[in-house]
Amino acid sequence: MIRPIDKITSETALENAVSRFRERGIILPTFEQQKNPGLIPEKIKARLNDVGLWDINPLNLFRITWKNEPVAKGGLFGGVNFIELPNELTGVDARIILLIGKWFPTGAHKVGAAYGCLAPRIITGGFDPSWQKAVWPSTGNYCRGGAFDSKLMGTESVAILPEEMSNERFKWLRDEIGSEVIATPGCESNVKEIYDKCWEIRKTRSECIIFNQFDEFGNGAWHYNITGQAIEEVYNSLKSDRSRLAAYISATGSAGTIAAGDYLRTIAPGIKVVASEALQCPTLLMNGFGAHRIEGIGDKHVPWIHNVKNTDVVTAIDDEDCMRLLRLFNEKKGGEYLRQIGIDPVVVHNLPLLGISSIGNILSAIKTARYFEMTSDDFIVTIATDSAEMYGSRIEELRMQRGEYDILQAVRDFEQCLPGVRCDNMKELNYNDRKAIHNLKYYTWVEQQGKDVEELNQLWYDRVVWDTMFRQVERWDELINDFNERTGLLKTL
Repeated sequence: MIRPIDKITSETALENAVSRFRERGIILPTFEQQKNPGLIPEKIKARLNDVGLWDINPLNLFRITWKNEPVAKGGLFGGVNFIELPNELTGVDARIILLIGKWFPTGAHKVGAAYGCLAPRIITGGFDPSWQKAVWPSTGNYCRGGAFDSKLMGTESVAILPEEMSNERFKWLRDEIGSEVIATPGCESNVKEIYDKCWEIRKTRSECIIFNQFDEFGNGAWHYNITGQAIEEVYNSLKSDRSRLAAYISATGSAGTIAAGDYLRTIAPGIKVVASEALQCPTLLMNGFGAHRIEGIGDKHVPWIHNVKNTDVVTAIDDEDCMRLLRLFNEKKGGEYLRQIGIDPVVVHNLPLLGISSIGNILSAIKTARYFEMTSDDFIVTIATDSAEMYGSRIEELRMQRGEYDILQAVRDFEQCLPGVRCDNMKELNYNDRKAIHNLKYYTWVEQQGKDVEELNQLWYDRVVWDTMFRQVERWDELINDFNERTGLLKTL
């Protein structure tokens, strides 16, 4: 049966971890501190003044939060980083809010999801950093976040990602982190090839421990508690007496980020939780398959940790629209045109904060607003996982393929990809639709990955299993405090 990580499994591994952290001056932040950085000790904050956001420094574990000051070095903490898109850009009255992932270490929020997987294993003796290696199978940002967290926690990493991902990802993993990097065949939709490599590693490399984001509940638990409450905080700061938290949009990917919707359901029972995917690979929408260019949202399967019962709508986004808007938002002529038609220059300046999947989330938000005829009283919240900084090579490729960007192309891209968004390729899910999606897990997780069919049924029929798995962080914080007490480092600050 599915059980939480709440007990020490190896005292030997735990003591090795304590010794490693003590030697290297590594202190673990609690999940409560990631929600509320005001709880971080003042002496740690003082030391952060000299640390860059991406520096390989254990202190940056305390920057795994939505509330970093948006600067490259020396920043501390403030409110949640977010932007609101005006209706002049979106073409809908609903208020569309994006949490900004660029201001995490590594430039993407997946560093938090990876922390939710690795830290609980270390504090329970489930992973020994003195000799074991952490393997991070991913379609992009998760393996980057995992490799970064591993380095900060005194262990080595193995990053697995498809060979067609952007050059920026591979270069940083090899040159900055020194991670072992394995490129598997295909693009972001080729997840099975990643799983096959994991099975090979399990059979041949005893020192390697797999942290598979698609079945690690720590991934979803981090987003349930940290991302979910960050969204609540932003909404509370903007709402009026007439406001409604109407929808939450998330690319399905590993189904970690969409778990924030489970938390939001507890504060807004009528919220629409919307799963976004690529039209070129419409797995949830129509059991489809294919390759696409919305990097980092691996598909052709349903993640084990996706609570499908809490998903109301599926939208499929044409990756061509995402690539066209990537240019509109980042090319000089695109910015000039947007300012000419009255888009606030501050908004235009902030559009490069949105990576390819972030743009897909915006298009799903617009579809949702139109389908449900939402008004200015309705808030739709979504996530900008990473920024265009991760895709400079993609923009250059588009420039080489399609020529220099001009105002005429900007007009076409704006009109067709924003006001031109339609409510096609989306489905409002009923009970049987949800169960059909859930049942797809059988083929990946039971037939291919060896999970028990009773556990699959538990995920559907057990009313408390999701709450149990997503609300583990209180116990983890107790264990983190015990772990830090054993290293003795907090006392010597």
